[in-house]
Amino acid sequence: MKIIKKILIVIAAIIILLLVVALFTKKDYTIERNVTINKPKQEVFDYIRLLKNQSYYSVWVMRDPQVKREFKGTDGTEGFVTTWESTMDEVGKGEQEITKVVDGEAVDSHLHFIKPFEGQANASMTTQAISDTQTKVNWKFSSSMAYPMNIMLVFISMEDMLGKDMSDGLHNLKAILEK
Repeated sequence: MKIIKKILIVIAAIIILLLVVALFTKKDYTIERNVTINKPKQEVFDYIRLLKNQSYYSVWVMRDPQVKREFKGTDGTEGFVTTWESTMDEVGKGEQEITKVVDGEAVDSHLHFIKPFEGQANASMTTQAISDTQTKVNWKFSSSMAYPMNIMLVFISMEDMLGKDMSDGLHNLKAILEK
């Protein structure tokens, strides 16, 4: 019985330590990636403003060719919503809504993840002319983890986890637009 009691005390101490560390751990994170595409800015923007086009470059959408997607509204405009549902945990279930469009400049959206984990995030894609025939696309993803789940940010790198997928998606986008 003394051994079990000591083990329980150690486990409780570890849990308390983790909860205290979580109090001082950041909750918010932002990941950004960019790519230069050899096409005029408006042409690039006209493609990325349409959420339906994510089927062709977003690695998250492409992971499950059987993903069920639905669309509400006019694509490329504020209020347009796309929903997805997959049997694959890495794709899950959720929705994305365009929250702001600045023509030729930026598309902002809000993501609501439902499965496998509940979560909220904001994303934006911006375009910047480098020359008449080159455009820099910046993809930004921001989210947060509530206490005490934010302790995971100590042990996992969201930068590594999401950053590679964002870079791969941007390189897919570049390949499509430069064909």
